[in-house]
Amino acid sequence: MEALIEEYGLGYKMLREAINCLSEEELRFKPAPNKWSIHQVLIHVADSELVSTQRLKKVLAEEEPLLTSPDQDAWANALGYDQLDREQYLLLFELLRSSMLPILAQLTTEQVKRVGVYADEGRFTFKQLLEYRVEHIRGHLAQIERLKKEYRQRQV
Repeated sequence: MEALIEEYGLGYKMLREAINCLSEEELRFKPAPNKWSIHQVLIHVADSELVSTQRLKKVLAEEEPLLTSPDQDAWANALGYDQLDREQYLLLFELLRSSMLPILAQLTTEQVKRVGVYADEGRFTFKQLLEYRVEHIRGHLAQIERLKKEYRQRQV
């Protein structure tokens, strides 16, 4: 659990490192009209963290709460991710993660086993939900690297 919490706490730093020195053109590059840019990925990551922080807290505080997931493409389209302030959203992500660290630092064995329920996907323990938060960032870091590579290939 300690390594999981440590990596969770490094999420913001890892995102910052992934986009360090990128131009605005690179950040806004979309490989296809229906694909996200790095900018949009970063907004999505922050929005996802907002929802997920609430889920994590519900599982710790309520008895087997019902958990829901937003439609990420609907959010990206309806909320105009292209127009949103990336720096504000990165700050939001950083604040959400740092606000959870004191809670995570004092978790008991019983709390780690607490359960939340998705209507469509079933029961998940707190630990599984936290693992998913770490995997979510890993997946989007890999996506960012693919987008950077594709951008560079198209510049040749």
